[in-house]
Amino acid sequence: MREAEPALNGTGLNGASSSVQAVPDKIVTPCPRCRDLTLRRELEKTLMICPRCGYHHRLTAKQRITYLVDDITAFQEYDRDLTPQDPLHFVSRAQVYATKLKENQNETELSEAVVGGIGTIEGIRVSLAVMDFHFIGGSMGMVAGERLARAMDRAADMAIPLIICSASGGARMQENIFSLFQLAKTSATLTRLRNVKMPYISVLTDPTTGGVTASFASLGDVILAEPNAMVGFAGPRVIEQAIHQRLPSGTDTSEFVLEHGMIDAVVDRRSLRETIARILRFYTAS
Repeated sequence: MREAEPALNGTGLNGASSSVQAVPDKIVTPCPRCRDLTLRRELEKTLMICPRCGYHHRLTAKQRITYLVDDITAFQEYDRDLTPQDPLHFVSRAQVYATKLKENQNETELSEAVVGGIGTIEGIRVSLAVMDFHFIGGSMGMVAGERLARAMDRAADMAIPLIICSASGGARMQENIFSLFQLAKTSATLTRLRNVKMPYISVLTDPTTGGVTASFASLGDVILAEPNAMVGFAGPRVIEQAIHQRLPSGTDTSEFVLEHGMIDAVVDRRSLRETIARILRFYTAS
């Protein structure tokens, strides 16, 4: 059943779809944490945050951009025609990768897991790139990495701040070493911002894991995260299977990594836009 997504007029971005046990999402949405049902129109008023327990529902790239920029009709998307391929002709027991790409493109109406473009946040022009976990788990493939690198290049070329909102399960295994190349490429491309003295704000959302955490997501001048987002190289279940021990409660959450000095702040989604704007004004004041 189709989710009722906020419109992105004039941008060419499209929303995701999902199915939740025959409950029409256009009317109500269940909370994964407290299990309560919330009217969709009420949930959208709180930016998809559960009004009862504060759970931050995962957003599509479309929603994230809508909530961050001043005027979505003025948001200019880039690189939409840059689409992923199947360089290794990857086939697993479950599925052919080329088929999986087409299925995800049809389901999410996105061509890749990263959407990048230029917009303004409280009047400040920024290069914005947003990862969408609904597209193959937000995994890093060649085109996802290239779109991120181009967003970084645009920030450097135009001398404007860069903002990346991460949501990823890590490297895309179907692209193997080509996927891993993107981690080094994006990390290296970020150094161009240093030359033009423009800030990079990294926003970690649920989940940010794997090679994305080990590369560009952790290289921001300021690193913010949403509450209770999973942040780490591997998820708790993977770690527990590897070490055969139970992890303390709350491990690999944004609050855990804040306590251990890996990020700068945990910010409620309703305050994120204002917080980013305040940081940008501080960095760009001269």
